[in-house]
Amino acid sequence: MKITAQDEYGLRILVRIAKCKDKTGLSIPQLSDAEGLSQPHVAKLTRTLRMEGLINSTKGHVGGYILARPATDITVNDVLKALGGRLFDEEFCTTHVGVIKLCTNSVDCSIRSLWTMVQSTIDKLLDKITLADLSNSEKEATCTFQSLFEKTPMNMVNKN
Repeated sequence: MKITAQDEYGLRILVRIAKCKDKTGLSIPQLSDAEGLSQPHVAKLTRTLRMEGLINSTKGHVGGYILARPATDITVNDVLKALGGRLFDEEFCTTHVGVIKLCTNSVDCSIRSLWTMVQSTIDKLLDKITLADLSNSEKEATCTFQSLFEKTPMNMVNKN
């Protein structure tokens, strides 16, 4: 799995906004300076995040961006889906068929079942982690993430 720059930067921008105590939010120049990103790049990401319903813009010359919902209600999975989509989508099989029109494994594909299981596992984990969790210190976040793994049953795979 590759995390894209768009995924990383978009998530960083959202965490920065989630930590902001100012009701007018953070402007593009403020986000740019805080994250070390170009203003055009921040503008592109905030536009995407706004269109996906994760942030709202505040009006006026001192306006900025605020979360559209509480940080506890926005999951990492919500963010990644908004920015770039899923690791594996069923459409993948139709776009990676090789030189013929239909994948030679379209009827019986153990690889597809692997990617489906990986995606499901990732979705379950990322649906539990919120922007509020990521707004904590690294030490606190690590404890939160470790507790999620302790609560997640590892016997998901049938060992016959």
